[in-house]
Amino acid sequence: MTLTEKIAQLLQLAPAFYEGADSAGQITGPLEGMGITEETVHHAGSVLGLGGAEEAIAIQDAHIRNHRLSIPLVAMADVIHGYRTIFPVPLALGSSWNLELAQRSAAIAAKEASVAGIHVTFSPMADLTRDPRWGRVMESTGEDPWLNSLFARAFVRGYQGVDLSKEPYKLAACIKHFAAYGAAEGGRDYNTVDMSEWMRREYYMPSYRAALEEGCEMVMTAFNTVDGVPATGNRRLMRDMLRDEWGFDGVLISDWGAVKEMIPHGVAEDERECALKAIEAGVDIEMMTPCYVHHLQELVESGEVDEALIDEAVMRILKLKRKLGLFENPHRYADPAMEREILLSGEHRAAAHEAALKSCVLLKNEAMLPLSKTAKVALIGPFALSDDLLGPWSCMGVREEAVTLNQGMLAIAGQSQVSAASCGVESMTDQELAAMLAAAREADVVVLALGESSEMSGEAGCRADIRLPGMQLELVKQVKALGKPVAVVLFNGRPLDLHGVLEEADAVLEAWYPGSNGGAAVAELLYGVVNPSGRLTMSFPHSVGQVPVYYNSFNTGRPQGAPDAQVRYVSQYLDIPNEPLLPFGYGLSYADFQYGEAVLSANELNADSKLQLSVRVTNAGRLEGEETVQLYIRDIAGETVRPLRELKAFEKTALMPGESKDIVFEITEEMLRYHHSDLQYKSDPGQFMVMVGPNSRDVQELKFVLKA
Repeated sequence: MTLTEKIAQLLQLAPAFYEGADSAGQITGPLEGMGITEETVHHAGSVLGLGGAEEAIAIQDAHIRNHRLSIPLVAMADVIHGYRTIFPVPLALGSSWNLELAQRSAAIAAKEASVAGIHVTFSPMADLTRDPRWGRVMESTGEDPWLNSLFARAFVRGYQGVDLSKEPYKLAACIKHFAAYGAAEGGRDYNTVDMSEWMRREYYMPSYRAALEEGCEMVMTAFNTVDGVPATGNRRLMRDMLRDEWGFDGVLISDWGAVKEMIPHGVAEDERECALKAIEAGVDIEMMTPCYVHHLQELVESGEVDEALIDEAVMRILKLKRKLGLFENPHRYADPAMEREILLSGEHRAAAHEAALKSCVLLKNEAMLPLSKTAKVALIGPFALSDDLLGPWSCMGVREEAVTLNQGMLAIAGQSQVSAASCGVESMTDQELAAMLAAAREADVVVLALGESSEMSGEAGCRADIRLPGMQLELVKQVKALGKPVAVVLFNGRPLDLHGVLEEADAVLEAWYPGSNGGAAVAELLYGVVNPSGRLTMSFPHSVGQVPVYYNSFNTGRPQGAPDAQVRYVSQYLDIPNEPLLPFGYGLSYADFQYGEAVLSANELNADSKLQLSVRVTNAGRLEGEETVQLYIRDIAGETVRPLRELKAFEKTALMPGESKDIVFEITEEMLRYHHSDLQYKSDPGQFMVMVGPNSRDVQELKFVLKA
């Protein structure tokens, strides 16, 4: 390959640039806007997003015909929570605490995307998230590094299978956003991140590394700074840690436009310097900016860049194409006939339905739910009739194909028992309000379907005020004044400030964005066809002023409740509690789970032994249900400060009415390790507290000692 051809391999462009695209007639404008030639496009290495199998085949055929060496394109896309069959958003899937379900959702997404001509997905997002103002919390599985790591591994297994080169209908996965993008200041997208290396390694890095240990093929750079340097040009982060320390030899890709964004960041004067810093950092593919193709050749010719850096980047890209089998079969699994057969098939829709059932979280229930099928129900609010249930990053999902909540409830209770009236998410006319209140007056119970539109969440969907729009809060107040039992169903992509909702409603069900079959699944939960079993993986704050608020926080030198603490001079707010409104791990059920006394097998542990903690859980209710029993540990005195509690294990168990089960957890020395101030990863002898319960707040506590 010539140097020019090698540099072109490092460029990723949208379909509109390529011959054979559905929008091929619009190529001239994008070419002029980016300042690249048709010859460069003919030798580019990858394409971002495609419109389906027919377009994928046409683009690939034209590209191979135009490329001097007939090197095929690799096609990448944001297949985040489904391709055409849309599953609940990742934050919802995290709330299922079900790794098999997450893996299955990724496998189905991979199959649908593969037959549509996609080879790589920009998923999973393993960013640790503690700030619900950030719109992209919906794309994460929550605030716990260990649980996020488990889900990252599950998604990678689902997308890639055991052997990407041999297993059919799989995608190469790309972990993102490396690194610490979830800690953007102010919860604002693309913003600065500044934290110690100790904090990054202890909390923000584990889930990325877990995905790579699972075999994840690619990594995407973050938009943010790390130690004052944008990730895309951060040699210490990408070469020293990712490549040298962790041994990652896969493809590293920038996020959209992130190479050129080093100019507004203020670390590069021009595109030339952007190209220099990105290639030195080890970025193999530049997404949708032309810094490499404009300047790498002159940088090599001037001696500022060793051509070996370009060679190694190209080799990684070619190795990925070989692993995907593109040299033998450039179309891979793209198949228009199979695409028509399997996209949103009955089997896939059923899997999305199951995922929605297990992802919803019952936040409150004062004996109102489940609904009786004979009750006359008024279904009102902005999501009563809405098909906006897919959420952000829904790839090729079609809103009109989603089952609405009204359709789901009618299928269970019938037309005579359910009357629906709706309004906008952020606006409501007098006529709409009158219609909704009239329906409520005629009903036995009211179901208020509230939430955020998809545009209020996701990338660039950051919000400083995380309450429901004021119009919706006013609707809650007016409906409550009618004196009818009120259940609220929430459709949203982040933890919300629920004041004005939680205290007014008799029941609250968090449905998130539940996907293609979401309305049907939510209806089954409301009517008790299925018992809610989801548990929160992000804390819900009392107010936005408390953010970031998360369960695994540190103590202070002046904690509330300390024996010698002064009433005022402790770490506290004067107007709200320190603790979140709803804690990590929280969720209710129609069953009544009761915990017996927890017992430890011994009170000492060493490196070669194990402790067992056992607790009996009984379903004292009248309905079958599934409980998620959670185990937390606290290191009483570490070399560095340690969190008040950390999730270390959980077990999901289904119990019939009256049934009991002994849940047994093993505790090992390995579970007690953490990063010390010198970044060594080890445990310390001393006292520990182990906690078990249904969430991070309501736990039993026992103590043990780790011996040297």
